[in-house]
Amino acid sequence: MKNAKVTVNRLFEIGEVKDTMFSSFTEHLGRSIYSGIYEPGHPDADEGGFRKDVMDLVKELKVPVIRYPGGNFVSCYDWHDGIGPKDQRPRRLDYAWSTIETNEFGIDDFCQWAEKIGVEPMIAVNLGTGNIKDAGDLVEYCNFPGGTYWSDLRIKNGHKEPYNVKYWCLGNEMEGSWQAGHLSAEDYTKKALEAAKIMRWVDPSIKLVACGSSYEMLPTYMEWDRKMLTELWDQVDYLSTHNYTMNAGQGTTNYLAAYKQLDDHIKNSARVIEYVKAKNHFKKDIKICLDEWNVWNFQDIKLDSLDDLAGLTTFEMTSAEKWEIAPSILQEKYSLLDATVCGGLGITLLNNADVVDIACLAQLINVIAPITTKRGGGVLKQAIYYPFYLLSNYGRGTALKPVVDAPKVATEFGDLNVVEPAVIYDKDKDEFHVFILNTDQEEAVKVDFELQGYGDRKVVSHCVLAGPSAETINTFEKPDEVGMKELPVSGSTEAELPAMSWNMLILK
Repeated sequence: MKNAKVTVNRLFEIGEVKDTMFSSFTEHLGRSIYSGIYEPGHPDADEGGFRKDVMDLVKELKVPVIRYPGGNFVSCYDWHDGIGPKDQRPRRLDYAWSTIETNEFGIDDFCQWAEKIGVEPMIAVNLGTGNIKDAGDLVEYCNFPGGTYWSDLRIKNGHKEPYNVKYWCLGNEMEGSWQAGHLSAEDYTKKALEAAKIMRWVDPSIKLVACGSSYEMLPTYMEWDRKMLTELWDQVDYLSTHNYTMNAGQGTTNYLAAYKQLDDHIKNSARVIEYVKAKNHFKKDIKICLDEWNVWNFQDIKLDSLDDLAGLTTFEMTSAEKWEIAPSILQEKYSLLDATVCGGLGITLLNNADVVDIACLAQLINVIAPITTKRGGGVLKQAIYYPFYLLSNYGRGTALKPVVDAPKVATEFGDLNVVEPAVIYDKDKDEFHVFILNTDQEEAVKVDFELQGYGDRKVVSHCVLAGPSAETINTFEKPDEVGMKELPVSGSTEAELPAMSWNMLILK
């Protein structure tokens, strides 16, 4: 058995973890909305057609903010199509995912669903094929009290009080050639600046998220951010970036080390923010909004690797024909290994709490999601549900800087410690929540924790993400194959981490 030591000191804090770190995302894509959130006639649907079984699981995850309506979808979306009487809403072709959008579900439906489960909406405006006036009109529709055309129309459509949407995204992945209305950095900056001005004129209290570089393989990576932030700094509050991890031929060792790739990605965004701030003598701070992150193995897309995205303009699915309504596409089946890697990504988020304010697990329901539903049937917790649940329920507090003394493992990201921890101090409970990944595929690792300046502490709880094998998945027939398992504790500062495992420990 290998040995490791994790040391933290009360003087060395990373920062407070924002509740918004545990946010999520839902898009008009596949069955994320239709038969996910919304399924009139379902045995467990409420009077609005919202599935109560899904709402219960979202509440259990304690998701504070949900991004909507896209994603690639938003760059061809006209929000006017989704308001008013449902039988009068037009059907449209959705170019992003080659489906037919019925528009039975729109901005009112989403905001009212969000109210029911107690989450804040994060709304993306269309800066691809849309125009800046439409963006301002949408803020007016959502946030203005009344007495104007759009606010009165919201009242007429059944919601007297404004939705008071706080978070707004200025488009989605506008640097990508796959995006409808794709723009250069210069052209995006001009359009986003004018949209931001109008949106803030309507409601000065809103928080705006600017499109940053999404993926490293793009030739504009980081240079896009530099150009855009230089002009948009005073108008925006967050820099968006996206990061997906794929298990595609790099081997299990590198897949388990994906937390390091995400760490590098976040730090690159933080560096360009600091550069632009220093270069231009800006005073205010801008934080990172990682509004899409997850494990995504592209099980349903004809794609060899993420590098192919650089020149991609059309996504070809293997599980659906073109122009279907809410087809069952991008419904990844997550294994115990995928969930272990997903938990490692969560550790990275906590260890970057000083620069990341918002992070959205993409997505929430059916599409690359922790929650899967059956049309007319039940609901399933996928393997990745469990690490996200524990991160959201126990990851809030003060992130401390861990110092690790451990054997190394060679990866394509360099020589890394065999264990990777995130340490959170919960001041209210006066206890520590430690999330820790053991990347050794063969051996358990005994870890000793030294919490300097906090008095005597002991491991009082240890749970591990577990299943019969690394490839095990949860299914409707066998829903509990992957889950959290309680392990015995020694009543000391030590814990034994099983081989290739994601763990959460409580020290009191």
